[in-house]
Amino acid sequence: MIKIDIAKQLHGSNGSMDLDINLDIQKGDFLALSGLSGSGKTTLLRVLAGLEEARGKISVDNDIWLDEKESLSIQKRQIGFVFQNYALFDNMSVEENLLYVKKDKNLASKLLDITELSALSKRSTNTLSGGQKQRVSLCRALMNNPKLLLMDEPLSALDPSMRLKLQNEILKLHKEFKTTTIMVSHEPSEIYRLANRVLVMEQGKIIKDGNPTDVLLKTSGSQKFSFEGEILDIIKTDVIYIAIISIGQQLVEVVLCEDEAKQFKTGEKVRVGTKAFSPTLSKV
Repeated sequence: MIKIDIAKQLHGSNGSMDLDINLDIQKGDFLALSGLSGSGKTTLLRVLAGLEEARGKISVDNDIWLDEKESLSIQKRQIGFVFQNYALFDNMSVEENLLYVKKDKNLASKLLDITELSALSKRSTNTLSGGQKQRVSLCRALMNNPKLLLMDEPLSALDPSMRLKLQNEILKLHKEFKTTTIMVSHEPSEIYRLANRVLVMEQGKIIKDGNPTDVLLKTSGSQKFSFEGEILDIIKTDVIYIAIISIGQQLVEVVLCEDEAKQFKTGEKVRVGTKAFSPTLSKV
């Protein structure tokens, strides 16, 4: 269990605001932080990592990381941090980047195997693609078996196909190591795939807290429309099926009968339209 009760004054583009967070996170949760730029998401990660100061208290499994008396050093917090810019040692090989954190060749080998990097273990990181570098960065963050993994928009610089591949590998690693994870993301489809809980921040405060469907889903009324989207999930509910569709920055749900549900699959691109005021799906 992670308990966070912190406050900090921030200076954003709209003037001063107070970061004011009171939050409990269960062990093994995958939590997504969303909200407009400047709402305090990255600052919250940096306070958790010990990179910035704040008032209040942070405790992790009954260990005190921050209180009115002291602030635990970065090195003692058992944090894994994945940045947008990879932050690798380009003069080292892939394997050496991992072993720099912890001299555990078995763990390094396991992480490289899960992320399909074993064949590149001796390669210098400056010869890798962006997607490969981000996988190395993720593996390195897990080398010290962190109690908390922090990711600040780790996939934002990648193309859509590589982003999807990395999402799948992040989820695989999360399930394998059961690490409590907090990720900043603005992508609804990414949040839906990875997180079991979503927090939306605004002006330093949490304004929404719930599961991805409840927080992100926006259904349309009876207006006519036709948009292309991607099927994220098809869920059976009693005698009907519900397709969760990602369209731009929104998630919508479309009710399907059993025969319709059999025609579509997760990951498929579809067109969402209306017929007699009811949403319909068709293949692109």
